[in-house]
Amino acid sequence: MATAARPDATRITPRRTTEARPAAPVALGLALAVLATLVWSGSFVTSRALGDSVPPVQHAFWRWVVALAVVAPFGARRAWRQRALIRRHLGFVLLASLLGVTVYNTLVNQAGVTTPAANMGMIMAASPVLMAGYERAGGVRLGGRRIAGLAVACGGVLLLVGGDGASFSAGDLWMIAAACCFGSYSALLRRRPAGLDGTGFLFTTFLFGTVLLLPAQGVSLAVQGGFRPTAGTVWPLLYVGVASSAVAFFAWNKAISLIGPSRAGAVYYLQPVCVALLSWALLAEPTGWTQAGCMALILGGVVLGAGARR
Repeated sequence: MATAARPDATRITPRRTTEARPAAPVALGLALAVLATLVWSGSFVTSRALGDSVPPVQHAFWRWVVALAVVAPFGARRAWRQRALIRRHLGFVLLASLLGVTVYNTLVNQAGVTTPAANMGMIMAASPVLMAGYERAGGVRLGGRRIAGLAVACGGVLLLVGGDGASFSAGDLWMIAAACCFGSYSALLRRRPAGLDGTGFLFTTFLFGTVLLLPAQGVSLAVQGGFRPTAGTVWPLLYVGVASSAVAFFAWNKAISLIGPSRAGAVYYLQPVCVALLSWALLAEPTGWTQAGCMALILGGVVLGAGARR
């Protein structure tokens, strides 16, 4: 009798542990999405601040050179071990590198030449809608609460853009293109091949993305010349290379794998709020009660959408 009861006990124990576990990955995924969003908010302010001193392509190139140096000690060996898997899925890795590294940040830097940082953050908040659209097209049911949260937050962004009387500029159009790139990159991460290590994948995309930037870097140096390394240019480049690239991209990629693009996208709506506050504090860009009310809508949408059940 004792030997017959023991298998039953071993069957009951795993069931208790698996029922208690799902909340932890979701909480971790949300925390990582918040971390990436906060760090990236600072990179928009940096793009605006360097718009007059560092050409956009050179800004992007040196950002990824710094990021490669930071990630290489952790990811290079793992990428080398998985070289056969990377070669097998080379098309996926190249597309992720092109969208998330080569093109996205270059477009953001180009927008920073003419567009206020607050506008950049607000326009980028459109990317979660694209993420949710891709996820729904892939057959994932988003649920009424998550759709409602996206709609409320998106409404706050639209009011924020249209309610202050600001007119669209060429920089805003660059940012719309950047938002489409980032939304597509985030949706693509959901299809990352099984078994491909996260840190190795990050190093590989940084490496390929930097190599793809080399021709544009050469043209920029020939046409625009180099920039002068000073404390005002080197420190911001170190920030975007270490924090906004190595740290934030790792956190975002991990968040996508844990909670999916649409829920992470709901958290991403925090970005225009953070960018507006940072640009007001660091760049003296104006803000007012209209912006504060719209930010409250955005935050409410984030809470509603991010807290939705799977």
